[in-house]
Amino acid sequence: MNRFGAALSTDANAGTAAREACDSVKAAIGDDPPDLAVVFATPDLMANAAGIGAIITRELGPKVLLGCTAEAVIGTGREVETPPGLSLWAACLPGVAVEPFALEPALAPDGGAVMAGWPPHVEPAAPPGLGTDDAVILLADPFTFPPEALADADGRPAARTIIGGMASGGTGPGQHRMILDDRVMTAGAVGVVVPGALAVVSQGCRPVGPEMTITACEDGVILTLAGRPALERVREVVEALPADEREMVEQGVLAGLVVDGNKPVLEQGDFLIRGILGGDPQTGALVVGEQVRVGQVMRLQVRDHRTAGTDLRQALVAPAAAGAGGALLFTCNGRGTRMFPGPHHDARAIADVLGGIPLAGLFCNGEIGPVGGRAHMHGFTATMAVFISIDTCN
Repeated sequence: MNRFGAALSTDANAGTAAREACDSVKAAIGDDPPDLAVVFATPDLMANAAGIGAIITRELGPKVLLGCTAEAVIGTGREVETPPGLSLWAACLPGVAVEPFALEPALAPDGGAVMAGWPPHVEPAAPPGLGTDDAVILLADPFTFPPEALADADGRPAARTIIGGMASGGTGPGQHRMILDDRVMTAGAVGVVVPGALAVVSQGCRPVGPEMTITACEDGVILTLAGRPALERVREVVEALPADEREMVEQGVLAGLVVDGNKPVLEQGDFLIRGILGGDPQTGALVVGEQVRVGQVMRLQVRDHRTAGTDLRQALVAPAAAGAGGALLFTCNGRGTRMFPGPHHDARAIADVLGGIPLAGLFCNGEIGPVGGRAHMHGFTATMAVFISIDTCN
């Protein structure tokens, strides 16, 4: 059996918080060293990242320790949005080999920036099919880890199950801390390859209006939809919406882009949500925050707290049926009480649907998760790495 433990401390002393969390986790998993431990802590505590890492290593002896700075932290059924806060999670995964790695900024032969250090079998540019059964948990610094680092050799989002998020709480380069075993980094990313983790992505949006095909575009600019100027077509769709949906559109409308065009029936989670950054009344062009292609399907999307709550619970149905035993949550720092009318929303929804499994997480500067089988950076999204309770490895 896989075993999991999680603990949350709000002690203002980093050492005390780490020891308190370790005691609770050890009570849950026993004395065996966990295969993986993950810690998130607010900036006031993570200023002593080396000390936190040393305590967890001494008390738990994990085979791999991962962690990063968090603006706010999450535990089982609870979200701590005001410092101090430390969330610790550990997993004993019999028969599973976990593989840690660190990514550091480097220069490509053409002079561009790349991230060096990917394990060959999960590197985004690796051939399709290589390492596709492995999940990658990734914690990155938003100032030094570019979203294009998740792209393959052709510039497309990588066909990899990459789950994670950007560290948060810092206001500039060098202010975040990332932990990998006994190492503390202030740039790049840290990660671990874990076979068998399930990805959950809840973008919290509701589609409105009809599906529309992009018929002309340039990079991130949509020129025409269904043969009509894109801005003109979008205005027509909005004007034809029911009153309640038009009211939601007034709070902001987004573009939902279909990633996998081979699906015969499109569902809510099949759309990659991107912002509409502007439009040109003269040409009718529409600017979206994503590379688009001719033939791609787009549908307008709206976001509110009710839709986000429903979408998260629906996304948790499959891992609940699979027998979820523990999970890591990466939720946007625009969620929490900034989106929902009360505290602890995402943590309590997960506890309700998955039965209060050991959970740790953070509020991110950007969330990473797959849509349409490819890795993407998200915003206002909750992504999760879910681990099943029963060991299925030989």
